[in-house]
This record gives sequence, structure tokens and C-alpha cells, in this order.
Amino acid sequence: MTEAAIAKENKQIARQYKELLRISYQTLTEDDKKLIRRAFDTAVDAHKDQRRKSGEAYIFHPIAVAKIVASEIGLDATSIAAALLHDVVEDTKYTLEDLRSMFGETVAKIVDGLTKISSLKKDKDVSLQAENFRKMLLTLNDDVRVIIIKIADRLHNMQTMDAMRPDKQVKIASETLYIYAPLAHRIGLYNIKTELEDLGLKYTEPEVYNDILTKIKESKEDQDAYIKEFSKVIQDSLDKEDLDYDIKGRPKSIYSINRKIKAQNISFDEIYDKFAIRIIYRSEPSQEKFLAWKIYSIVTDHFRPNPTRLRDWISSPKSTGYEALHITVMGPKGRWVEVQIRSERMNEIAEKGYAAHYKYKQGGNNKEERGFEEWVTRLQEALESPDVNAVDFVEQFKLNLYSKEIFVFTPQGDLKSLPKGSTPLDFAFSIHTEIGLHTRGARVNNKLVPLSHELKSGDQVEIITSDNAKPNINWLDYANTARARAKIKSSLKEEKKEIAEEGKAVLARKLKAQKIQFNEKSINELVVHFNLKTSLDLFYRVGIGKIDNKMLKEFANSRSNSLVSYFKSKIKKPQVSIDLDKEEFTAKYDQLVFGKEEEKLEYKLSNCCNPIPGDSVFGFISVNDGIKVHKKDCPNALQLQSNYAYRIIQAKWIDSSQQDFKAVINLQGIDNLGLVSEITQEISSNMHVNMKNLNFDSSDGVFSGRITLVVKNNNILNTIIQRLKKINGIDKVSRE
Repeated sequence: MTEAAIAKENKQIARQYKELLRISYQTLTEDDKKLIRRAFDTAVDAHKDQRRKSGEAYIFHPIAVAKIVASEIGLDATSIAAALLHDVVEDTKYTLEDLRSMFGETVAKIVDGLTKISSLKKDKDVSLQAENFRKMLLTLNDDVRVIIIKIADRLHNMQTMDAMRPDKQVKIASETLYIYAPLAHRIGLYNIKTELEDLGLKYTEPEVYNDILTKIKESKEDQDAYIKEFSKVIQDSLDKEDLDYDIKGRPKSIYSINRKIKAQNISFDEIYDKFAIRIIYRSEPSQEKFLAWKIYSIVTDHFRPNPTRLRDWISSPKSTGYEALHITVMGPKGRWVEVQIRSERMNEIAEKGYAAHYKYKQGGNNKEERGFEEWVTRLQEALESPDVNAVDFVEQFKLNLYSKEIFVFTPQGDLKSLPKGSTPLDFAFSIHTEIGLHTRGARVNNKLVPLSHELKSGDQVEIITSDNAKPNINWLDYANTARARAKIKSSLKEEKKEIAEEGKAVLARKLKAQKIQFNEKSINELVVHFNLKTSLDLFYRVGIGKIDNKMLKEFANSRSNSLVSYFKSKIKKPQVSIDLDKEEFTAKYDQLVFGKEEEKLEYKLSNCCNPIPGDSVFGFISVNDGIKVHKKDCPNALQLQSNYAYRIIQAKWIDSSQQDFKAVINLQGIDNLGLVSEITQEISSNMHVNMKNLNFDSSDGVFSGRITLVVKNNNILNTIIQRLKKINGIDKVSRE
């Protein structure tokens, strides 16, 4: 480069730096400016020899990211400094220790979080991508600013991708739509989310993007004229009330227009809400709500509202902190128009997300920050659950992000927000883990409902608890939120451990009766004999009665037959279970079941991913081959799930030895007082039995009964039948 070109570039860098300070949303103190200056000088020095693919000096990228952080998101000086330094540790000679000594712990921690995210493998594999996403979100725990700066970094990369190879553009754009846009939406950065989605579409479907963009430009004149006409009608009435306001048009994003065209199968011209009208008013905080409804009243005096399309986010703000009043009215020329009514404060929160809350924080009222803290905590709990497969986690996280929220009331009238599709179990765990774990039933609007009941906005939910109630495996079918599912899984694991402890004591007694010592050698022999993996598996199966006296006698006989043992030991070395002492349960996955009812159906394993027992799988109903089973991280999984969702069927591998099954018992006998109570008492005292149905009929002193039970195995069922036969008055007990 020539001297003149370098001088010109340096001037440009200095100009960008001055602009960064000028456009900061937050007021910067002298100390703030000094911190930013030091970060700027360090970044310029660190990147002095680097250039981007487009040929420009690399330093323009960190400055651009810092500008997005400072102006569009509105973060503090610490964040601006961290944004300027975000690539320094990864790409240059500076170390994290250097930054810690120069800028302190906070800046170093944020830069460290950003460096960790960047160093994650950029792999095409979906499950690896998902794992990266999960790791990235784990940094929320350190400092949420890490994620926000990462979103700004991604936005600038998306804005300057023209110099990249087309395949690289598509890959980065797809990742943006899959991960960063939903994240920006959830943090409340709506403007950035919209821009990320539009840029994502620009590179993934360029023809569609350019087509819609052209049509928007062509219809802009009509749109402006329409907004003018609409404004003219209500302006006089608003002015009469001495309101200080602006009326603006807000065009719908290219991405959301495209989504609507696809979802409703309509053309661009058939979309009636290509733009919304936004009325932004200035007001004292105490008058905000009153003025919003006053403006609503004025608008609806002139234009007929659609009562089903009123959204009051002022009384119940979204969990992202968004507040506004949305109404749809019949505007001029008989067209439906959405009108958004917001105060200046609400508008800033909508555009800047949580950054604006800090600016408007009054006294001790930091309810919004609590909302944000709560969200981060919830997210953290879900992330730290080790049981969740990464792809499932991302899908579930996106489900919680994109799902519309519902608002339900506690019996005391407090408002709780939950993702759409939540059940009473999700509600119970959102109140407190202990309430969730001891849920016995639920009342919605004073009516008893099953735990699988889907809640709707406005429902009042009361949870009925009992000290004896505890989670069972079916709860996983009813719970939808990540928090509830993680807690249920953890509790089921604990319960299994308790049963295993009891099983251990039972096994020791039974071995003693067979004159076999209870020690590591005999336990290992038993584990190998029953083809299990760990001692916990053995104790658990004894605890639930799957391994009974008869089976243990057979083991003892094979062991005491010295001739057989002698030849066995000569022929092969004694087997040792390598996982014997592992503190975990393993499952012998030997059966595939489908749908919520866990039906056994005909299926074929697909050749593209060759699933094996134990893999996370789903079924795909093909046209000619019946049900084809794919792994959840199969290369074709995303395409099948997005294009043929209606042909996907839930599937999972189960350990048939641990599966419950239904059994029906018929009883006959002489009716006497308290007999039914005695029968139910006898059944419920057995810890592994669940009564599903109970039916008794009495005629002329003789009764007949029919009971449906859910049991682990035949042995338990036979034990119950024997116990029931001993009850006074019962004549006959048989299995149907």
C-alpha cells in the first residue's frame, strides 16, 4: 500500500472511532471514554498487520461490532471495550493475562467467553453444531454480555459476507437462521433479529429475497400515501388532546413476508399487513398506561377494530420485557391495518432489549431485570442437565424461544408466563421443584384435569400435592418445558437408586439362603450370568422382582455343579464385568416402540444412518417401505422434519425388562363392609403397582370386581393375586 493510501485509511479509522463515541446510547463518563480509548489503541496495535477477505484493515470489524453494541443494542462502556477486543486473544500475540492486567477481570472474562465460542469447531455436523450452541449458551452464566456481543459480531459478519465463497455464505447464513436470530429474538433485540433473518434469507434463498425486495420498493409509494391518509384522519383528534406523538409506518421484514407466503400459500399481493402503523407518544411514567388506552380510544373512534386481534402487552409484558398495545383496525379503502401504540420508553425497550431497562430503572422497581435474571437462571438449569442430547436440547430451546407465550394465574392471582403447549406439570415445576415433584393432580378453573391437559392463556391453575406422590416415567410424556423434564429425569434416577438399595439387601438374604457368600466375586458372576453390565442393574432387577427365587436357584445350581464348572473354566476364562462398580444404571435396549401409546409396529432401520439399539431415533412413514427408523442426528433428519413433519412419528428404544405392562384381575366373593377398602389397601401397599381402573358390582350379598393394574412383571402380579386370595370374603381371583 502507498503512503497516501495508509494515511487515508488511518484517517478513516480515526473517524470511525469518533463516531463510536458519538453514537453511544448510554451517556459515557470521562473514565468510560478513557477505557474505550485504551481498548481501541490495544485493538489497533494487535490487528495492525491483519486484513479482511475484502482487503480492508481488520480493525474496521471490531470497531463496527463495537458500534452495534454501543448504538443499536445500547450496552455500557465495559461491553464496548470488550467488543473492540473480542478477536485480540484469538488472532494476535496478546494473551488473556495481558488483557486481565490492562483492563481488569470483567473485560477479560467477556473476551475469554467470546474466544471460547470462536474456537469451537465449525463443523457441518448438525449434532456438533448443536453442541457448540449449547456450549455458547453456557457462557450466559459468566456474563450475558458475551452472547450479546457475539450476536453483534455475527450481525457485522452477515453484513459483510459478499467477499466470501458461496458455499461458506450459505453455511454461515443457515447457522444464523438456526441459532442467532432466535437468540436475538429471545433477548429482546427485535431490530437485530429482523436484520439477521433478512440477511439469512438473502444468502440461503437469493432469488426469493431479491424478488420480495423489488416488490417492496415498487409498492413503497402506495404505502407512504396510505400511511399519510390514515394519519390525517386521527391527527386532529390526537392534537386536540395535546398529545406529543409521532406516527410512523413500519414495513414487515422480507423474511416474515416470505414465511407468510409459504405458510398460507398466497402471493405477495395477497398479504394485507405488509406494514404496521406505529404511534409513539412521550409521557410521564405514571401516565403511560392511561395515555395508551386514550390513544386506543381515539383510533377506534375513527376506525372499526377487530376485537379478536387486541394484544395488551402493557398490562402483561412479554418475558423479553416487550410492552405495547397492538390493535388491528379496518383502515381507509377497507384494508385491515395493525396499529402499535407505544410510549417512547416502550419503544426503546422494544428496539434495545434489556439495555433500555437500565436507563429507565426507577428507584427499587427492577421487575424487568428480575424477569431477565429469571430467564437466564431457567436457561442455565436446562443447559446444565447432562441427560439432554444436544440436538434435542437445541430443538427444545428453539421451541421455548419461538413458542408463543401463554399467561396463567396462580390461585392467589399472580401471573405466570409459560411456553404455549405447557401442562399443569410444567406450571408446577415453574413455581417450585418440590411442588412439581409432589404433584398429585391439578385443577384448572376449579375443575380437575389430567396432568397432560394443555393450558391456555387466562387459566387459573391450582396444583394438588401429596407427600406420597412422586414422578413416574409417564410424566416425561406430559412435561414440555426443559426445566420440568430435567427435574423429572433426575428424580426417576434417584428412585431407581432407592429400589436398587432395597434389592441389594434382598439379594444378600437370598444368596445366604442358597449358601452363597455375598461378595464382589459372587456379584460379578451374577452380573455376567444375567447378561447385565453393572451391579446397580443387578440390584435394581432384584428390587423390582425381575430376578426372582427361581432364577437365583438356577444360578446356584449351575455354580454348584462342579463338573460343569470345571469344564467351563478349562474352556474359557472367567468373564468379568468391566463396568461392575460403575455408579450407573444401564439399559438393555431390545425393543422399539412408537407414538405416545408406545405401540409395537413393523419397521425397517434406514441405511443412511444405520441406527442401533439405544440411539435417539424417530420414525418416518414412507410411501412404499412403511416406517423407516432414523437417528435424530441423521444427515437427513432436519430435512425430513422440516419438510414432512406430518409423517414423523415418535420412536424410542426401550428395555423390555424394565417396561411396565397392564394386567386385569377379576374377583368374586361375599360382599361385606369395608371389603373394597381392604382390597385397595392391599394393592396400594405394594410399591411397584399402580391401579388404573377399579370396578365393583354387588348383588344379593355377592360381589364381582374388575381391577386394571400396571405392574413391572409376572412375579409381582402373582404375589398380588396370592395376597388378595387371603382376604376374608374373597372366593376367587383370576387374571383376565
